Amino acid sequence: MNSYRLDELAARVGQPLGCSEWVRVDQACIDRFAQATGDAQWIHVDPARAAAGPFGGTVAHGYLTLSLLPALSAMAFRVADSPMGVNYGLNRARFPAPVPVDSLLRGHFTLLRCEPCEGGLQLTTEVRVERQGSDKPVCVAETLSRRYR
Repeated sequence: MNSYRLDELAARVGQPLGCSEWVRVDQACIDRFAQATGDAQWIHVDPARAAAGPFGGTVAHGYLTLSLLPALSAMAFRVADSPMGVNYGLNRARFPAPVPVDSLLRGHFTLLRCEPCEGGLQLTTEVRVERQGSDKPVCVAETLSRRYR
């Protein structure tokens, strides 16, 4: 995991911040997400029906992939002198490819902007989530976070 200080982030704009470890998205994870969000569409939670569907099995929700971004980020890099950070939002998010059950995913983080905000910095980061064995990313998002001193 890469570690940075707040005062060195501005110099890293346009550069990679880090890459996470691989994370498995299994059926139990998909089912828990479906239960938590109320999105129990068969393509996600019915393996028998999904086997005959367009992907040959269940697939993760796009928003499940998006919800993994904080954990993937925490594995990829940290801001050592920032005791608190918050998600501030998204500028964009796309899901160019599905995430079949039991996929291994990892995130690649690149710092796009670093701007002062009250009490700290606002970071705009591009994250590309890849699926092992696929040439196409499963999620490309531009996230906003605030890191406080």
